[in-house]
Amino acid sequence: MLLELVETEKMEQPEQEQRKSREENAIVLDFLPNGYPFESRQGQVSTPIVQALGKEHLILLELVPKKEIKLQPNEEVYIGEGKRDQIHHINGKLLPDKLTSTAKAELEFVITELVKKNEQRFLEFFNKAQPLSTRMHSIELIPGMGKKRMWEILDERKGKPFESFADFKKRVKLLPDPEKAIIKRVLEEITTEQKHYLFVQR
Repeated sequence: MLLELVETEKMEQPEQEQRKSREENAIVLDFLPNGYPFESRQGQVSTPIVQALGKEHLILLELVPKKEIKLQPNEEVYIGEGKRDQIHHINGKLLPDKLTSTAKAELEFVITELVKKNEQRFLEFFNKAQPLSTRMHSIELIPGMGKKRMWEILDERKGKPFESFADFKKRVKLLPDPEKAIIKRVLEEITTEQKHYLFVQR
């Protein structure tokens, strides 16, 4: 039955352009005015570091601010190709195990705010999620949503798309809170290695 679903949804799904991995804006997780303590050497001038999360692709990034710039956690900064007021350059992607304790504490809060402020973007996952194979559907990767609940979601969205998380909870009974489940999955994708990535571009 899932094989039929794979073939049907493949035909229904329009061709999509390749996603660009470049981030335009990022949310500050931590600002280290003196850089990393474990990397500083006597006699060397330390470089300030910003640990941040890209808003679009949810990529962990290491940034270098411009001189005299001071930033706060949860502050949004522009990192696109245009004129940057606060960020001098991007060092590159940041490994999860390099996050400071402050950044780790801020991460869940920042993700929660992003999901709440972009409800339609994350709700679209439930409206358009596709099978990963003949045996596994991407909905099953969301914490608390197994095969039985996956079929309930697919049956409900056939009638009409979910309009909000509240609408989702009203129409699909006895399921985990979809918003909290999405937040948990995003956190897992950012902080641990996954076979499949639904929301984070690595």
